Amino acid sequence: MASASTSTLSISSSSTLVDAKAPRQSSASSPQCVTLPTLPPPPLHSHTRPSKTTAFCRRIARNVMAMATTREAPAAEVAPTELGVGELPEFVKTIQEAWDKVEDKYAVSSLAVAGVVALWGSAGMISAIDRLPLIPGILEVVGIGYSGWFAYKKLFYKPDREAFLRDIKATYSEITGSS
Repeated sequence: MASASTSTLSISSSSTLVDAKAPRQSSASSPQCVTLPTLPPPPLHSHTRPSKTTAFCRRIARNVMAMATTREAPAAEVAPTELGVGELPEFVKTIQEAWDKVEDKYAVSSLAVAGVVALWGSAGMISAIDRLPLIPGILEVVGIGYSGWFAYKKLFYKPDREAFLRDIKATYSEITGSS
């Protein structure tokens, strides 16, 4: 038999409950407590004069930005692999060279835009199908069934597996143009 354990919650007169939660422990009793520096207090009567509060917040933000921009980073913090001002990464140079070699930039740009639109449209269509009742489950069963049939026909027996690998290699060599 499991015994039920009960616990009592006692609250002293100086502590209060916030949102029906137990009071927090003081920082002296909790070794995991981390204290953060506090912001200066807002000006008095901030709830009656929103313009002064806004100006105060802007002044704090301006001071923080000024401190952030005038502080110089130590030399040890600068990464040795950081790129110079006019230096581009290797893959960007490769992409630029490939783009310069393209003769019909208009056609390539049109194909890229059409691909993005088709991808966006297909994602919308798939999400719409996914919201229909029963259809996702039926499609999942069809996918599992086809995967099983494919594995049985192409991968289960050694001669079929070797023929499948030959077909893949032949298709790869046709696409790449290598022999």
